[in-house]
Amino acid sequence: MLKKRIIPCLDIRDGRTVKGVHFVDIRDAGDPVELVRQYVRQGADELVFLDITATVEKRKTLTRLVKRIAEQISIPFTVGGGISSVQDVSALIRAGADKVSVNSAAVMRPELIGEIAREFGSQCVVVAVDTKRVNGEWVVYVHGGRTPVAVRTLDWVRQACEAGAGEVLLTSMDHDGTREGFALDITQKVCEAVPVPVIASGGAGRAEHFATLFRETAATGGLAAGIFHYGDLTIEELKQYLKTQNIQVR
Repeated sequence: MLKKRIIPCLDIRDGRTVKGVHFVDIRDAGDPVELVRQYVRQGADELVFLDITATVEKRKTLTRLVKRIAEQISIPFTVGGGISSVQDVSALIRAGADKVSVNSAAVMRPELIGEIAREFGSQCVVVAVDTKRVNGEWVVYVHGGRTPVAVRTLDWVRQACEAGAGEVLLTSMDHDGTREGFALDITQKVCEAVPVPVIASGGAGRAEHFATLFRETAATGGLAAGIFHYGDLTIEELKQYLKTQNIQVR
């Protein structure tokens, strides 16, 4: 069995780390480089950097900041935001990213997934899926959670993996920032639907939420932001707790 991964996420806007609830009510959470240093010391398994307004502002990811962060870490580093071409990916890899996260551009043009996978390998391609329950169905949203598309979440993750995605980062918009626990139902359905690792995101509020996630779903990673950024729980404390629950972590 794969050991579970604990992954802090840096949502970046205007060069600062921010955090919201249900993708709105955004507030400042600190300097990204300082937070990265802190998470590396605490034992983070991976790091995710998402430039959350790059797509809607029609610009590329902040490569200079990516490079500054990459210089601080020796753990896998995933970067997303505004990626729409192999050239964008190449620039981020040169800046220090290990993997890239594609979302809106991949939904609009699924061929992008295969293009990146052929150039850099499937292990480099993380398909980020922002999802929300609408009339009883989990559907996909793009443009930073602003725009619903007529695509069901399970259909999209299957298509993305067939196209070459090596990992799925699933964020429940209904749970984002609530600190009431992960979306276990859709997370497990996605895990069953795809042959690649799934990272669950949205709703982490306590160490127990991670234990429940790993017991009740096949997710290989749990991603969180606010509880780490604001000091409610350290990664070290979380890993120690999970070990007491007989959950293997890296």
